[in-house]
Amino acid sequence: MRAAELFRRGVIPAEIARRLGVSHQIVSEWRKAWRQGGRGALRSAGPAGRKAKLSASQLAQVVKALAKGAEANGYATDLWTLARVAEVIRRVTGVTYHPGHVWYVLRDQLDWTRQRPARRALERNEAAIEQWVKQRWPQLKKGRGARTR
Repeated sequence: MRAAELFRRGVIPAEIARRLGVSHQIVSEWRKAWRQGGRGALRSAGPAGRKAKLSASQLAQVVKALAKGAEANGYATDLWTLARVAEVIRRVTGVTYHPGHVWYVLRDQLDWTRQRPARRALERNEAAIEQWVKQRWPQLKKGRGARTR
């Protein structure tokens, strides 16, 4: 049941707060607004905060440019950084973002997650690793006191 209906029925503010899971002070503010402006005064003002700078079509352009890869966008490596993404957004749409804010655009508006490339030594010897895992690791695992370490 909505607050306006509860006000109309004469339910006390403490009971309204309990039913709706809000504080007594909020209910008092709502009641005051309801008395002054009726049900319309209790309508939500919409989502809080700034409006997004990029439109849906601009976001689509950014996604298209990012999907090509960093090298295709003129960078030496194919690794995206927030500063690089900010430059692409500015170049494609003309909208400027601080690199620190680009993460919010990627996460909240595009549903992207942070990805890190696997770091592997250039000297990595896969054959030696496989041999160690098959031969040495089982010996270490079976060794005396291995369970208590």
